[in-house]
Amino acid sequence: MKRSIQARFFLLLTFILVSLLSCAAPAPKPPKQVKTVAFITNTTSDFWKIVRKGSEKADAELPNVTVDFQTTNDATVEEQNRLIKQALERGEADAIAVSPIDPVGQKQVINDAAKRALVITQDSDAPDSDRALYLGADNRVAGRQAGELIRRALPKGGKIMVFVGKREVQNAQERFEGLQEALRGSNVEIIDLMTDDANPTSARENAYQTLKKYPDIAGMVGLWSYNGPSIVQALRPESKLGAIKIVCFDDERATLAAIKEGVIFGTVAQQPYEYGYEAVKTAAKILSGDRSVIPENKMMFIPTVVIQRNNVDDYTKKLDQLLGT
Repeated sequence: MKRSIQARFFLLLTFILVSLLSCAAPAPKPPKQVKTVAFITNTTSDFWKIVRKGSEKADAELPNVTVDFQTTNDATVEEQNRLIKQALERGEADAIAVSPIDPVGQKQVINDAAKRALVITQDSDAPDSDRALYLGADNRVAGRQAGELIRRALPKGGKIMVFVGKREVQNAQERFEGLQEALRGSNVEIIDLMTDDANPTSARENAYQTLKKYPDIAGMVGLWSYNGPSIVQALRPESKLGAIKIVCFDDERATLAAIKEGVIFGTVAQQPYEYGYEAVKTAAKILSGDRSVIPENKMMFIPTVVIQRNNVDDYTKKLDQLLGT
């Protein structure tokens, strides 16, 4: 009888302990109904203002997605890494669309992020990382387009200087390689590739110093969006616009105005609006379980557009329509 009472007491005590533990354990969090896509830039240039417009359009169209657009203000790896970690920890991002500043140095950060969220690289890639997809221009092809432009601008050849923000960025490397490929066998000679640390003021100074150091310079090529306007600002006071041929990238307003004026020979535009729009739409599809949108090579290319004086007005009108201006 005593053993029976002890057994009942033990069972009752076990039941009470299990009940208390079950009450104390937090209930599992329900699945998020609205997914968060953190969009992280690599600089503060006007290029990203256009990208943001595209991401906002996708955000407005998709009821189950919200976009958290983050700008890397000082263009450093440290700041961008901090934004990635914050997106995961504070913003609880389900996806991150990032333009990596240093694809090699940030490989581990990207791989760690990919364990917790969907990671898409856009604008510039980190091909050796665990990112799910790259979305943007075929930058080697774009570099060749810039090379063809400078060859047409300088049919007799001549010395040119090339400018970019950071040479370690994947898109900078690929554009420069494409440019070199297009110029092989021509009489166009690349003096060097100068960097400005993504600072438009430094970019303008680089162009000015090139002009002073190489008085026989025939052309200047800018590989990032602000480089074209910076070159124009350096050459205008020296009355060298037109005499020195300029080829650049992207569709900043100052670039389009300079093409219309005839002082920039041409630009290779990346369609940044589409970067923002397609990156968010694609992330939303993958988050919903549709991985068929990921190509076999994990590269989704958005074609670049060559803009010169003959089509700059039409392009500007299209851009105004996209931006609602």
